Amino acid sequence: MAQKDTTPPPGAALRPPRVFKLVLLGSGSVGKSSLALRYVKNDFKSILPTVGCAFFTKVVHMEAASLKFEIWDTAGQEKYHSVCHLYLRGANAALLVYDITSKDSFVRAQSWLKDLESEFLPGEVVVMLLGNKTDLNKEREVTFEEGKEFAESKKLLFMETSARLNHQVTEAFSAVARELLQREETVGPTQKENARVALNEGPPRQVRCCAH
Repeated sequence: MAQKDTTPPPGAALRPPRVFKLVLLGSGSVGKSSLALRYVKNDFKSILPTVGCAFFTKVVHMEAASLKFEIWDTAGQEKYHSVCHLYLRGANAALLVYDITSKDSFVRAQSWLKDLESEFLPGEVVVMLLGNKTDLNKEREVTFEEGKEFAESKKLLFMETSARLNHQVTEAFSAVARELLQREETVGPTQKENARVALNEGPPRQVRCCAH
């Protein structure tokens, strides 16, 4: 499978990559850690449930520019929910992950979206709805159409993946990277000078504490 984000564009080494914070959200056991591990290290193995939050980084070389993802893999267990809200602060992008074999995880992903909507202005973060575990298609409880329809209704990016088979994992993160860079191009020069500028078209606002 072609990797479109691994070759630096001409002149990319002359300037540091833009840094973007990406958070992985969703229920436990939907495969968030597996997706991060597959994307960052091209590896897959059984992973114990995340406690609190795990952290990964990856430099991505796109056609137009380079960027560095700071990937925050949050715990999906309910007991960590309030703690995970702390990791939303300063996020530029979010992957809402659900397991296509679990209708409940799809509902929980929608609940996480409500949390994001309460913390950020519309368009302030790039959000992708991600249906994982397509390798278990025979056990599917959430159809592709259901996921796509919900994503379109909320103006989210949407894709289905399999961390186990490495199906569309790189493509999903690359789609988020492209959207981040495209949105950055639309902000004014003054905004670009601000560190970790909020990627929205509305006025800047103070981020409040998100602990419940």
